[in-house]
Amino acid sequence: MTDNAFLEARGIGKQFGGVTALADVDMDIRRGEVLALLGDNGAGKSTFVKVLAGAHRPSAGTIAIEGRPVSLASPQDAAAAGIATIYQELALSENLSVAENVYLGREDVRRILGIPFLKRAEMRRRVGVLLDELDAHIPNPDMPVGGLSGGQRQAVAICRALNLDARLVIMDEPTAALAVAETRKVLALVRRLAERGCAVVLISHNIADVFEVADRMVVFRRGRKIAERRRADTDPEEIVSFITGAHPSLRSLEHLG
Repeated sequence: MTDNAFLEARGIGKQFGGVTALADVDMDIRRGEVLALLGDNGAGKSTFVKVLAGAHRPSAGTIAIEGRPVSLASPQDAAAAGIATIYQELALSENLSVAENVYLGREDVRRILGIPFLKRAEMRRRVGVLLDELDAHIPNPDMPVGGLSGGQRQAVAICRALNLDARLVIMDEPTAALAVAETRKVLALVRRLAERGCAVVLISHNIADVFEVADRMVVFRRGRKIAERRRADTDPEEIVSFITGAHPSLRSLEHLG
């Protein structure tokens, strides 16, 4: 097992009929690190993330978590393994409060004479602690989500992942459609997640955002992992050249089609 690796993927492949969406992808995802997945639409990054999230079963390869082989055959398997995925749509209920959204589907209850009652005070307290730890700037867990900004909604989704004891949080385009100020708040949330010891996987098309928060970057092209760089060892120009296929090292791969 690689030092500090939470998850190790080896030889991951995925086919849809005769179409190869992923081919022989190796990747380590480490605790306390932000890993950015980059590539054009259809490059394979979203398919790879769906394999980790249990939404797609791989056609080839193995996955180990903390050194132990696992089968992520469903989203429930992924959640049980400590993997949470925050999709771009967020899947929040606007008519419910922040606390209710964080606990949605996993409400804390006590039974009195066999009748279940929500532990509302405890739920609010727990959510308040999480919001404070993330410095999320949501003053009241009883606020309806419908009145929150885009950045605040991302904070609610992150709190829900942490409340599920997630150790790997996958974020799909978390800053898409956000204004500059809200984007900076969300990027700060991403960094705080990593500082808590979570492994974070970030899918983004925004190179500037990636260079602000990512420790490591992986580029996908035509279903393959074609490059891996630490932020300190690369620059935006090199990463863009990998994404577009212009990097000299890709000539042989491009000939393969």
